[in-house]
Amino acid sequence: MVAVSGGPDSTALLVSMHEAGHELVAAHYDHALREGSEGVARQVAELCARLDVRLISERRTEPMPKGSLQAGARQLRYAFLERARAECAAETVALAHTADDVVEGAVLHLLRGCGIAGMRGMPARRGHFTRPLLNVWRKDVRAFLVERGLEAYADPANDDLRFARARVRHVILPALERDRPGLTARLYGAAMAAARLQERVEDEGSGLLTPDRLRTMAEPAAAEALRQLYSGAGGPAPGLSRAHIAAMRRLAEPGRGGRGVDLPGGLRFRIVGELMQIVSPRPANHGLPRLDAKACSGCDEAGAAHLRAGLQLRLAYRTPGLRMRPVGGRGSRKLQDIFVDARVPREDRDAWPLVFAGERLAWVPGVALDAEAAGRLGEAGMHITITPMPVNPAAKVVRLENPPGDLS
Repeated sequence: MVAVSGGPDSTALLVSMHEAGHELVAAHYDHALREGSEGVARQVAELCARLDVRLISERRTEPMPKGSLQAGARQLRYAFLERARAECAAETVALAHTADDVVEGAVLHLLRGCGIAGMRGMPARRGHFTRPLLNVWRKDVRAFLVERGLEAYADPANDDLRFARARVRHVILPALERDRPGLTARLYGAAMAAARLQERVEDEGSGLLTPDRLRTMAEPAAAEALRQLYSGAGGPAPGLSRAHIAAMRRLAEPGRGGRGVDLPGGLRFRIVGELMQIVSPRPANHGLPRLDAKACSGCDEAGAAHLRAGLQLRLAYRTPGLRMRPVGGRGSRKLQDIFVDARVPREDRDAWPLVFAGERLAWVPGVALDAEAAGRLGEAGMHITITPMPVNPAAKVVRLENPPGDLS
């Protein structure tokens, strides 16, 4: 599937792939942001009809997302492309970014501050999306269209200096090129070198990641691995700062498990044993789980508790001052200390369901059973389960995939 805006780059991409004999579907999204956009959609439809290429098109009817106009348009456009890809069962979505876009993206990222990934300008591939024209310059695209007598839509937004990319394209890069002829090509070469280095970093940072391994990784690889973890947890752009990365790496040092680092988007990074997680510290309110009880004289079912018969049971969450005398322990203990010893992360404790016998804490599922409430083997008692059962993080590793990169 080829994403076709109607501009020169995407028009050339569609025509060139058609000439190369690919089985194609075109996809056009009308952002409905300026007068006459429906005319561009008609031009795209006419071109697809001449090429005998199926077209999937859509015009925006929903409100624009809050924030940056360009970011909101990009969000809606990519959501449409995902829907269109699913509709036509396309394996790949081709985007028409060129070598000029690589340079402009790299400069934009450098102006904001970036690492190796940002210096690439944009990745050549991300998931189903691919950019086959990243080694083609815009002047070559224009020559391609002229040779075939094709005219494409010139988007006025590309010349609107209110937008940062337009300022880079029409002001910053021309000034740099005048002062240092050939600089644009050298920036492109630097971006390609950064892309190759990023691939090596991703290869090193993907796979099984533990605190021990994180400590042995070179700084770029460790930073990329942590950014992947953050992105996979739904972390919002612009992402992690160098200060966040440094704090997360410090947390991975020996003896610091169980604490955490607050991250953008209301997320928190924590290490519990050998488990590295990024979680939301605000427990979701899904209501109480289901409490089931049946007669039993004792069994070895995992996840169940056996309590004395006749107790009036109820479910609740923790409140200040709760205590119990755990089976196998000595004396009464604070629930807080029981959670700490069981290495239950603090972000999970308020949402951990508790079983009470009257006002007495009888069972901390998966953690501790009160000696006073516990049933005795061979005597009639109650077999207690709750659904869903809370799970204390027990996995030892986190598997990371290659990062999604940047969809400009």
